[in-house]
Amino acid sequence: MIIQAIALLDTLDKDINTFVMRVREWYSWHFPELVKIVNDNYQYARLALVIKDKSSLTEEQLPAMAEIVGEEAKAKEILDAARSSMGQDISPIDLLNIEVFAQRVIKLAEYRQKLHTYLLDKMHAVAPNLSALIGEVVGARLISHAGSLTNLAKYPASTVQILGAEKALFRALKTRGNTPKYGLIFHSSFIGRAKQRNKGRISRYLANKCSIASRIDCFMDASTNVFGEKMREQVEERLRFYEEGVAPRKNSNVMGEAMEVLKTQLVTEEKGDGADKKKKKDKKDKRKRDDEEPAELIPAAEDGGKKAKKKVAAAEEPVVEDGVKKEKKKRKVKE
Repeated sequence: MIIQAIALLDTLDKDINTFVMRVREWYSWHFPELVKIVNDNYQYARLALVIKDKSSLTEEQLPAMAEIVGEEAKAKEILDAARSSMGQDISPIDLLNIEVFAQRVIKLAEYRQKLHTYLLDKMHAVAPNLSALIGEVVGARLISHAGSLTNLAKYPASTVQILGAEKALFRALKTRGNTPKYGLIFHSSFIGRAKQRNKGRISRYLANKCSIASRIDCFMDASTNVFGEKMREQVEERLRFYEEGVAPRKNSNVMGEAMEVLKTQLVTEEKGDGADKKKKKDKKDKRKRDDEEPAELIPAAEDGGKKAKKKVAAAEEPVVEDGVKKEKKKRKVKE
């Protein structure tokens, strides 16, 4: 599910950008000044729906435009630009086509946002430690490139480091040049914050932690992001060590802290589960006690003892039959 979601997310990004550029070019024939005022693609498509024909734009539409752009001053600027615009007039049928296309683009952009939320939830469920360490989107790209979380867990840290830069690696090996320092993990915020001389070192350290996090997510029974959070702190400390020279904590101490936090969480969960089970058991026992009544009381409560007589008669009949059968057997034996 994660592989499909991240692939669809990339496709949607490309398509939405292409479609918004088409809306911009199409509507700019009518209102060219709007492109310079509004840079955001999503806002531009929504404004095209609100403004429609620039000649009919009035101050009544200012609140709607201010809600989209987030500023009263910018909405006023759009209104002034519409009054002095140099764009050509547009026919109703052309404007209708632009509106329909802009609506489609807006719906695609909203669906893209929902898909992104779905991917975040899925990553938190499947790979919580990797998500906490490197981010949901970068973690999903690593899983997608490896083929599965199990495959990613089997890779050594050196492979994780250059995952996504295979072409550059083989070209460097062929030409005997410098091999790449990072692949997909370059999109992580840690490498962007590091100085140029430290980028290789921090990418190697980050790949090491990503490899550990993926193995924990793959093979651990309990779902927790404690180790990912602690390893993120370690990467932050290592980054500070490269920049300022502040010594980081030892790995054994950090992992010991993570284990203590995990034990506390497990104990809390067990107590909660035990309380729930006890409540369920008490309810079950109470239901059994209510259902189980003495056999003597049941006939007395039903139709003045008629059923009790029937039961007694039914109980006595087999005994008589057994007695007759025994007498017959005795006679046969005597004969």
